[in-house]
Amino acid sequence: MYASVHNHPLADPEVIACPDCDLLQRLPDVPPGASARCPRCDKELWRHREDSLNRTLALTLAATVLYVVANTVPMIGLSAVGREASTTVVGGALHLWHNGPAIVAVLVLVTAVIAPALQIAFMLVIVLGARRARPPRWVGTFLRHHPRTRTWSMIEVMMLGVLVALIKIADYATVIPGLALFVAGRARLPAGGDAGELRPS
Repeated sequence: MYASVHNHPLADPEVIACPDCDLLQRLPDVPPGASARCPRCDKELWRHREDSLNRTLALTLAATVLYVVANTVPMIGLSAVGREASTTVVGGALHLWHNGPAIVAVLVLVTAVIAPALQIAFMLVIVLGARRARPPRWVGTFLRHHPRTRTWSMIEVMMLGVLVALIKIADYATVIPGLALFVAGRARLPAGGDAGELRPS
């Protein structure tokens, strides 16, 4: 006979596992500006930032605005032989779907549009839920899945590809950088910094 074993979450939210060495430990109270480190591997577990929820909410809202602008205005335009054309990120993915490898179009759409949108949406839901006096259990579910959206969000890779393409075609056509080209790069900064404001517990 084997006794049934059930895994239950710890009742103490201050007990966390180090992301590097998996050491279970209790987060100490640290003064503003100080950080808590793992005693085994010296990994920084958390840095105390004052008013972290409001700061995270502000960064997430800023990322939302920049994301909407980056996906609704032209990213790049070309002028050649008296003709001009421009496209957005979604328009480029659709063009690849109709004229290029479909798998590339799907990857562009997922990494440059869908994953960043999920990353921002997840963080917005997490912050709004965490602001309650007693955060709901689904906040933890969104927190567990949020790193996956960050893994697939590759706006910076797309930006690098666009810059390489601009250099190669500059001799054949006049390149007109669109507003989205600059906004997309800025959107990555608040989207990446919002998670760092939250206390792991």
